[in-house]
Amino acid sequence: MVSGQLFHFRKHSWPPDEYVTRATLQLLDFDGGAPPEQAWRRRLNSHANLLKEFSVTFMEAIRMIRLGVRLWSYVREEASHGRKAPIDPFTREKCRPSASHGVPLGGMGSGSISRGFRGEFKHWQIIPNSCEASPLMTNQFSIFINRDGGQKKFSSVLSPGHHEGLGKSQEDDISSWGWNLSGQHSTYHALFPRAWTVYDGEPDPELKISCRQISPFIPHNYRESSLPTSVFVYTLVNTGKERAKVSLLLTWANSIGGVSHLSGNHSNEPFRGEDGVAGVLLHHKTAKDNPPVTFAIAACETQNVSVTVLPSFGLSKENCITARDMWATMVENGHFDQDNFSAGHSMPSSPGDTLCAAVSASTWVEPHGKCTVAFALAWASPKVKFKKGCTYNRRYTKFYGTSKNSAAALAHHALMSYKWWEEEIEKWQKPILSDERLPEWYKFTLFNELYFLVAGGTLWTDGESPSSDDNPPEEKPSSGSKHNRKSAKTSISSKSSKRGVPAELTPAAAAGVDPEAAEESVDSDLMNSWSFARPTAEGDDVGRFLYLEGTEYVMWCTYDVHFYASFALLDLFPKIELSIQRDFARAVLCEDRRRVKFLADGNSGMRKVRGAVPHDLGMHDPWHEMNAYNIHDTSRWKDLNPKFVLQVYRDFAATGDDTFGREVWPAVTAAMDYMDQFDRDGDGLIENDGFPDQTYDAWTVHGVSAYCGCLWLAALQAAVAMALRLGDHPFADKCRSKLLMAKPSFEEKVWNGSYFNYDSGSYGNSRSIQADQLAGQWYTAAAGLPPLFDEAKIRSTLQKIFDFNVMKVGGGRMGAVNGMTPSGKVDESCMQSREIWTGVTYGVAATMLHAGMHHQAFSTAEGIFTAGWSEEGFGYWFQTPEAWTVDGHYRSLIYMRPLAIWGMQWALTPSRAILEAPKTNMMDRIYTSPADLRAKNEASVRKIGGSRSTCCGHSVFHCEC
Repeated sequence: MVSGQLFHFRKHSWPPDEYVTRATLQLLDFDGGAPPEQAWRRRLNSHANLLKEFSVTFMEAIRMIRLGVRLWSYVREEASHGRKAPIDPFTREKCRPSASHGVPLGGMGSGSISRGFRGEFKHWQIIPNSCEASPLMTNQFSIFINRDGGQKKFSSVLSPGHHEGLGKSQEDDISSWGWNLSGQHSTYHALFPRAWTVYDGEPDPELKISCRQISPFIPHNYRESSLPTSVFVYTLVNTGKERAKVSLLLTWANSIGGVSHLSGNHSNEPFRGEDGVAGVLLHHKTAKDNPPVTFAIAACETQNVSVTVLPSFGLSKENCITARDMWATMVENGHFDQDNFSAGHSMPSSPGDTLCAAVSASTWVEPHGKCTVAFALAWASPKVKFKKGCTYNRRYTKFYGTSKNSAAALAHHALMSYKWWEEEIEKWQKPILSDERLPEWYKFTLFNELYFLVAGGTLWTDGESPSSDDNPPEEKPSSGSKHNRKSAKTSISSKSSKRGVPAELTPAAAAGVDPEAAEESVDSDLMNSWSFARPTAEGDDVGRFLYLEGTEYVMWCTYDVHFYASFALLDLFPKIELSIQRDFARAVLCEDRRRVKFLADGNSGMRKVRGAVPHDLGMHDPWHEMNAYNIHDTSRWKDLNPKFVLQVYRDFAATGDDTFGREVWPAVTAAMDYMDQFDRDGDGLIENDGFPDQTYDAWTVHGVSAYCGCLWLAALQAAVAMALRLGDHPFADKCRSKLLMAKPSFEEKVWNGSYFNYDSGSYGNSRSIQADQLAGQWYTAAAGLPPLFDEAKIRSTLQKIFDFNVMKVGGGRMGAVNGMTPSGKVDESCMQSREIWTGVTYGVAATMLHAGMHHQAFSTAEGIFTAGWSEEGFGYWFQTPEAWTVDGHYRSLIYMRPLAIWGMQWALTPSRAILEAPKTNMMDRIYTSPADLRAKNEASVRKIGGSRSTCCGHSVFHCEC
């Protein structure tokens, strides 16, 4: 843990009074209107520059040409079936990425909408696996101010300037609105899950305005954090000598962007609810047979605030009420007719028309007076449907049902609850924000990187079986397959060895399985009962959670990346983290014998091999069809199984949940036993196979590697510790014996006196300095286990990484480059060796913190802030990519791995369970008599095995543990 005054980094690097005058901050300092001292800031007139996308070099392109051809063919094939490929480097977004993002809206797992720092609503992810990046510029807040009996009037959209194409539109569309805000005196302040926009005298010099955006992201609250809603609270301060009538306006298009934007058959209806909540419901009929979506825009009427609505208007002359008419009414009156509340359902929109709605909230602000006006946005999308799978209910429906009209109830709840939300958010954030030992940039970057848990394509179901009226489509056999549809189902063996996986089952053996044996398949009902096994611990049923690797790499819960990101979930939503681990534990013990073509080498193999940890939980049919990733055969990857064991043990140790430990233990032992096939010389150490068989899937490895070897040593140690905790002493001894052999062999083969070589081969990059070489040691420390190596080796390695991979790249202001040659040049043997991976940099910094190297840790991580988040950086805020190059070209925006910054926080404040856990020297043998050993073994069978139905949840396979 961190103690004392350790950090000497700059303080107050983002002083708020450099963005907003101190006088304005004091005026707004009531009812939460003033932004916090620690926040990410940007002026609204800041230029949102276009981002520079990554490209491969000529030689890299030559080396990958065969992969490129196969990938192109695969993308085309998936498109012919109406599906998106999980990796598609050929299709470009219509809206080019720019440095314009801000805090996203809503809770987790019910779809998300991002909001740029200049106020535009964009990046729509309501439909799974679909992201519409372009903003809908109709969706705006606007203000209308009337002073001195109408002698002074101000009206403006509260978003600066014109946007591309605005002036080219028809005269009756939104180009007729008052786009008068310059943004010079307006600023954005972000501290996820809240954001503040302060208008310091714009558009009225005598009116100070703060818009506070609040979403229900509340750690350890598994109800509120699932709700698809946000609140916008306007604080108004009148510094003038006259009363001011102020009308705030929220306009919204009946659209989620994309194909259904102009498809027609959308409708709106006004509503009045309890407690003065009133607004409009916008019913949207989606395209491609996706479930419908209903939006609610609402405001809260109080004694001082009057709410009116315009249920529908359009953007062309063909509409009865146009955008121009709507704006003119607000300029003239500052409100709409009260009779509009009785308008009922609008006529369905015609194809080609954009149907919009508006809610106005009006109030009088006395001279030197203050007032608060609150709006809510909610959306009801109760069902989620996958292309090849079933339909599920989202988590929030457990509390609000599946009615489309629940959007109104959600908006009401948000307006009644946002003050409580803020209290809970502040209680969570205050200890970190007030910690004087921490650099200021770290505090707000730590919270703001959590944007991904909302905007990263998260999906949270109620945990129930899929809807019975939605059957998966008939699946055609793959080309050359001899299996019928029945045998194409995911196969789960009814027989298993003591550890839950046949010792003889290797990828090679599995590939040659007898076709008749494939008929031993579980039918669909049994598969559902397996896949949707409920947690055995009471109170742990938090549904099932998925999140994408990234918005460009569209795979659910990519496990090798979750290894880095999972610290955020473990710290803030541990029950979700355990739920994900249960999903993977069940997956380890099943197999899917359908054939898949792997694009890197063109060979075919099983989709999922028993005993191997899957790369991901799928894409178009998650949980049922895993391993959407098909570049390499990940059953031969060397990092997935050790990462599973390490994550399970860390979570087990951190939560102290023995029930969870017993549930997943058969999968842990199976995952460890599966790796025996990769120890080809019997020294207890696994070897890589001369291809990129790891998370660095373009970086070839030969022999023993620093990265996978270190992970394997750590997994052996974690397996020993977990086995001892659960009473499985024979398995503990087995793993300890391997560890006793493997550790000296590892050091002999890759330790060179100052760091661990990239691998034990004799290739040009074998002696490269890999930034991530101590990933296993990171997890060892994070789980409270003894270090893998002596302190001198650990510190020497980390110092080498700091001196070379960090400080020799951009003067330490870019993060840690993945590979660096001993001569001090970037390793350019492949595209990934020359990249800086943001999440890996955070992981390296966390490892340094565990080793007591605090200066190096924060200097390393600050490079990601400087390059990605600061004003002089590349503009990657709220869309942190997987990687960038030394010249600032990004690869894969909005990526999971940067959540690893919470690994740093875990190092600073480890859980009590880990701090208080007894320390065990894994290298010591336990000497017991044969009788004692038999007694312990029998006890462990009773304790771990119990009945067959409880060894791994309510699974349908049979374990003889």
